[in-house]
Amino acid sequence: MDATTTHEAPAQAIAGLDWNPQLQTGDGRMDDTHEEFVEMLNRLLATPQDQQLPLYREFVAHTVEHFAQEERWMVATGFAPDNCHASHHATILETLNAVVEHYEQGDTEIISRLAEALVEWFPQHAASMDAGLALHMKDVGFDSKTETLADPDRVRPATMSGCGSVSCS
Repeated sequence: MDATTTHEAPAQAIAGLDWNPQLQTGDGRMDDTHEEFVEMLNRLLATPQDQQLPLYREFVAHTVEHFAQEERWMVATGFAPDNCHASHHATILETLNAVVEHYEQGDTEIISRLAEALVEWFPQHAASMDAGLALHMKDVGFDSKTETLADPDRVRPATMSGCGSVSCS
């Protein structure tokens, strides 16, 4: 930090995450939700730190619903409730919820730091766990728009304990 920069100076615009084909999972509804997530993340990064809290609260609410949506789909398609994909969601949500208190106590850079970390985290999560879930949903005939199975007999309740990722054992 040089002598002309202060802690209260507006944050320099941080590079966000471009929505691109590598982030797509193959499920239209999941991809729409992910694109909204990316857009909100980018808006957070473009917002001055002293104005981020209201937008951050909206981002958290969106992420809660985003993860709940995927977890409904997991349950409907045979994932055990304690699968590792849902565990990753829980860890992220725990972190998201802890940020507000720190921000309100004066750490106004924490939202930007978390958003930067999510820019790093999200592409791998989408490409592995979410793409794996999308493939599994397709394989069992699950329609994410209606949240129904074409043939419910193709899925046994709570038979999948992994994360739904092709890289998860």
